[in-house]
Amino acid sequence: MKKRFIFVTVGSTDFDPLVRAMDKLFPMLEGYDGIMQIGHGVYEPVSMPFVRFAPSLDLYFEQATLVVAHGGLATTMEVLERGIPLVSVSNTDRYDNHQDDLLQALAAEEYLTWCRDLKRLKESIEAAEAKAPKAYVVPECQIPQKIATYLHSL
Repeated sequence: MKKRFIFVTVGSTDFDPLVRAMDKLFPMLEGYDGIMQIGHGVYEPVSMPFVRFAPSLDLYFEQATLVVAHGGLATTMEVLERGIPLVSVSNTDRYDNHQDDLLQALAAEEYLTWCRDLKRLKESIEAAEAKAPKAYVVPECQIPQKIATYLHSL
């Protein structure tokens, strides 16, 4: 059985509220190892090891039995495609709260656990652990066909 390993990632910007919440919560999560990727954040965690950036996150994803992440599209899709249980948190510092729309849609389809409030992060982690993630199948890209159809209609 794979050892329980939490990978926390904030992507290429910063998300200190998530890093702080996870730093506070991690000592209460029994039986986990983990690491945080904190980007440009100011806050540095004390209860978990951390990196700011890495040339690749593959090593961390390969170890992860659970990912806790910001709601960015690239990270979300990468984790879903890998089939790792995901707790996603909207970074409300983003200019238009666009992450809410993405996470709401994916949570409604049960692909991830959407943590809407960092005070409920522990509950969200427990919920994600309690169920197997729904397999995400990347939809076939229709963009080239749509462009070709449009160009032929001109």
